[in-house]
Amino acid sequence: MVAGTKSSVWQSYRYPIMLLICIALGAVIGIMMGKDAEALKPFGDIFINMMFTIVVPLVFVNISSAVANIVDLKRLGKILGVMLAVFVITGIISSILMLVGVSIFPPSEGINVELKAPEEINQLNTADQFVQAFTVSNFSDLLSRKNMLALIVFSILFGLSVSLAGEKGRKVAEGLNALSDVMIKMIKILMYYAPIGLGAYFANLVGVFGPDLLGSYARAMVIYYPISFLYFLIAFTIYAYLSMGKGGPRLFWKNAISPAVTSFATGSSVATIPVNLEATEKIGVPKDVREIVIPFGATAHMDGSCLSAILKISFIFGLFNMPFHGLDTYLTAIMIAVLSGVVMSGVPGGGFIGEMLIVTMYGFPPEALPIIAMLGTLVDPPATMVNATGDTVASMMVARIVDGKEWMKKKILGQEETASM
Repeated sequence: MVAGTKSSVWQSYRYPIMLLICIALGAVIGIMMGKDAEALKPFGDIFINMMFTIVVPLVFVNISSAVANIVDLKRLGKILGVMLAVFVITGIISSILMLVGVSIFPPSEGINVELKAPEEINQLNTADQFVQAFTVSNFSDLLSRKNMLALIVFSILFGLSVSLAGEKGRKVAEGLNALSDVMIKMIKILMYYAPIGLGAYFANLVGVFGPDLLGSYARAMVIYYPISFLYFLIAFTIYAYLSMGKGGPRLFWKNAISPAVTSFATGSSVATIPVNLEATEKIGVPKDVREIVIPFGATAHMDGSCLSAILKISFIFGLFNMPFHGLDTYLTAIMIAVLSGVVMSGVPGGGFIGEMLIVTMYGFPPEALPIIAMLGTLVDPPATMVNATGDTVASMMVARIVDGKEWMKKKILGQEETASM
């Protein structure tokens, strides 16, 4: 009985355990090699490049297939509406949590930097940024991962057109569904290399960026890392419980490790899309829900970025000796944090857009941009982990609201039957 239980645990967790072991080995190698660990980066780049290569066709096929095969268009509207509401609400919650943290422990306390503001400040054109985020001027631009939101919009419209075509579009919908299954199989093949790729990538991350953690940004790191991990552990457990009841947290954490370590090591929500789709399938999230929420969430659901945005705002306020308190100040900070999280790209370094938004909307001088950009680089691993894994639990929440208790009952009952056999 005990041996059978141990075997069952190993079967359930062997892949995440292998990932964690490789990540830990990578961290040790990174510490030992220091900046020389950058020599291992190509092994990690191979994995990242493979994931990025597959992500554009994967997103197009999965989203258009999910939309095309939804017979009830009211359901599609409900999924999108609930999804956006979940994204905004969780973004606000994470922003409030960080506000509490920076109010108790101001991140720039004790730092003295003299900055002289220039006479003129170039403002960011948020209208143009919105247009560029959701549309492109040429079809070929849709084939780039840099335009994920535009690709998602196109995929939704294409799937909707197939659905509206009725019987004539049926063969196209079936073809998209078959292609979706093929892409998932391809992901499983690529994931065999993941432990090696992520271990190498993490060795480079620790070796190259590790020393910077001991610099002038150490206080900010001491604030961000614990709060982000607390949000990751506590908030996501609560969200999973709200989604599925008592069985939710166990089912979530059983499958969330792979997306968490993948996003933490790679610093990319987009690269985590394939892993997230597999995780949410194992959780039992309905196909149409997961194939809409996960790709869209990779570019528009950024709880970790909301956390870092509040940290950056508080940090820069402190550098300029400006008071960071009061209801108006806090509400504005939350609004900017959620906005920067929504417009932020799901690729490494995409937080630069949010940082530009912070600097320009508050009217800080351009010199402030590289200061918070460096801060953004240092918090990127846990921020991306919260962003990407947040998509996993968000899909559960959307499924719970859209489908009620039916989907989770089937999943939990199926697990109980399997365990009793």
